[in-house]
Amino acid sequence: MYKVTIKNQCPCFKNSNVQASLEFEDESSAVTYAIKTKDKMNNEFCSKHSFEIIKFFDIFNITFKKSLDKALKCCGSGCCK
Repeated sequence: MYKVTIKNQCPCFKNSNVQASLEFEDESSAVTYAIKTKDKMNNEFCSKHSFEIIKFFDIFNITFKKSLDKALKCCGSGCCK
């Protein structure tokens, strides 16, 4: 069994018809659904945040994508600008 889950359920998600969790018999169906759902969320939601897929064993989690600004820790040498 493969599962696709939505980890961060923003107000846009709660107002949509996207299901929070679905199970699939085969991996290819789960991957296809996860990609289509992520793309739908990125294209149709409010754009305050974006989403990415993170695979954890047989689970495909759709979660907030960390912004590059918060992900990088600048060393202060000016190379991060």
